[in-house]
Amino acid sequence: MSRRYLFTSESVTEGHPDKICDQISDTILDALLTQDPKSRVAAEVVVNTGLVLITGEITSKAQVNYVDLARKKIAEIGYTDADNGFSANSCSVLVALDEQSADIAQGVDSAAETREQKSEEELDAIGAGDQGLMFGYACNETPELMPMPISLAHRISRQLAKMRKTGELPYLRPDGKTQVTVIYEDGKPVGIDTILISTQHTATIGDLTDNTAVQAKIKADLWSAVVQPAFADIDIKPDAETKFLVNPTGKFVIGGPQGDSGLTGRKIIIDTYGGYSRHGGGAFSGKDPTKVDRSAAYACRYVAKNIVAAGLADKCEVQLSYAIGVAKPMSMMIETFGTAKVDEDKLLEVVKQHFELRPAGIIQTFNLQYLPVECGGRFFQDVAAYGHVGRTDLDLPWEKTDKVDLLKESLCLAMVS
Repeated sequence: MSRRYLFTSESVTEGHPDKICDQISDTILDALLTQDPKSRVAAEVVVNTGLVLITGEITSKAQVNYVDLARKKIAEIGYTDADNGFSANSCSVLVALDEQSADIAQGVDSAAETREQKSEEELDAIGAGDQGLMFGYACNETPELMPMPISLAHRISRQLAKMRKTGELPYLRPDGKTQVTVIYEDGKPVGIDTILISTQHTATIGDLTDNTAVQAKIKADLWSAVVQPAFADIDIKPDAETKFLVNPTGKFVIGGPQGDSGLTGRKIIIDTYGGYSRHGGGAFSGKDPTKVDRSAAYACRYVAKNIVAAGLADKCEVQLSYAIGVAKPMSMMIETFGTAKVDEDKLLEVVKQHFELRPAGIIQTFNLQYLPVECGGRFFQDVAAYGHVGRTDLDLPWEKTDKVDLLKESLCLAMVS
């Protein structure tokens, strides 16, 4: 029997209070790793009206100005006008940092931790920075092999920010949220039910002072300048039946940290698969690569994406789990939801053979400790908004599909044997 249902995912712009915190946390991480790739970082940020609090645990030889880093990132995001209630130049920035726990450090520190290729013994000697479980996912619903609802929500958010930054829609302000509801039939997307955009804006637009006229102007502009470009390379488009909601409360003038507080790690579903796949619960931003919450989640995406890109399954979810101080994963699971073209046990066996899933091996495979310095001092801060996975605007090592041919060849041999 055919089944029809709706699935919804949301995204936020870089000016959302929680995303401000994620970006400051990863800006701090970038700065520390650029100077000292062995830095141990767990940087947490809180923002509220006129206030930024930087806290967490950091052990590093790097010398950075945390206050300056925070102000520069806030200005880059777009909060430069004190009239918004939050401004890079006028907000207070408080710093309260401790060093990493020695009990945690002893499980991940290693004298062999250098840039050179590590031996098997060295890879086994560097354990996970914490216990936990991580998930990665891929499917063939979009060109970037992501679920369509979160892909579209991110596309709309990025386009919304672009229209603000280029000045094409100069009345837009940094804070914003998007939401897309996709119609599915028998597990495949077939239409767009609802598109929702809430965007911070000026109280007036040009000569328009009446709020009804202001909102009508915003809605018309967003449809042509934001929504339609987001669907450029997607076969499924909005149609006459698609509901389009803009600022449903009636207006959105007070936003950012003046409208709501923010906290690092509070948008983990937006950072990943929009609720379409399971999530282990660990946040990414502000954490150095020894934290498997981050690095192993990237590795799970890498595995899942290569499986789907190889045509071995239409959908694939990968789970890993770790124990603190232990290198090898405690468990690994591959779920293809009945879409696998090969035996899942064989698939799991081949993945274990060809993907490095020990923490030090993941760091080495993706070059995670050295990417900030190689990218001019910024890498992680650029994935802190608009998703850590499925990005086509960034060159992310965990988004590569360089294992496709190896998987196909190995599975052909495995099936023959």
